Amino acid sequence: MKPLNPFALTVSVPPHRHCGVTVRSRMLNILLAMLPAAVMATGTFGMAAARVMALSMAAAVLTELACDYFMDRESDVHDLHALTVGLGFAFLLPASAPWWLVVSGSALSIALGKMAFGPLGGSPFCAPLVGWAICRISWPAFMDIDASMLATDLTYPLAQLKNFGLNAVQITDTRMLFLGKQLGGLGAVQMAGILLGGMFLVMRKHISSIIPVGVLAGVAVSAMLFNMADPTIYAGPGFHLLTGSTLFGAFFLATDGPSSPNRQMPMLLFGLLVGTLIVIIRVYGVYPDGVPFAILLANLFTPVLERIRPKPFGVR
Repeated sequence: MKPLNPFALTVSVPPHRHCGVTVRSRMLNILLAMLPAAVMATGTFGMAAARVMALSMAAAVLTELACDYFMDRESDVHDLHALTVGLGFAFLLPASAPWWLVVSGSALSIALGKMAFGPLGGSPFCAPLVGWAICRISWPAFMDIDASMLATDLTYPLAQLKNFGLNAVQITDTRMLFLGKQLGGLGAVQMAGILLGGMFLVMRKHISSIIPVGVLAGVAVSAMLFNMADPTIYAGPGFHLLTGSTLFGAFFLATDGPSSPNRQMPMLLFGLLVGTLIVIIRVYGVYPDGVPFAILLANLFTPVLERIRPKPFGVR
């Protein structure tokens, strides 16, 4: 028998070498980054927030298991991506969301936002936003922020701005907004926790700072231009940056790997597009918080932005 060649090369699919970061470790770090905002949400809204988050994560995991079973695929639920999608979707919901809405939206985020496009990495949209958009359009009354249902004296600044104008906004103190003393998505409005988690992901190099910087710059510049046009009607940059799900979208949703560009210039343009769309939707749209729709619209431009690439060396 002819001996095996010790120098034979085995050809396999890429990547041939990686830095040791696995999907599971990446998802675990994202969950850890979301933990401060989750704790703050529970402290602000009580057990109602914990109920929504736990129910959403459980529904996401069970839906992925069911999809794997019916698609005759080996389950990857151990990589924690379903938990990340479930918690991300819960962060966009009000604490008053009924159980069936939480379960339906979380299941749709997995089934249509992830599994319909194949394995992890194939979806052109940020998965939690798919379920959120379906729920927002299908059951708007249950997605609206209702202070009476939450038994709280907090207000929803974006709704006040949209429905009654800038003079009707009751919470303008930046410190109160930064500490999450406002209504909105139960985790998304916890600005201090979101910023802490976002900086953690940047320092651990799990996300690039280019997209968040682009989003925040797009929001700030667009809001400043509107405010300069008429400061009695349009809120300033600080208000738009610290209300709604701006920071959550910048650090956790717009940076979703499969649905966002991966080169520096496309990433910056993508972030600026998201930030600009956020303010435009808030000013001209019918929804108070334009972050989810802005990111979904920007996801459609990712293939176009990816075509912006440096010329090969030596090409005139």
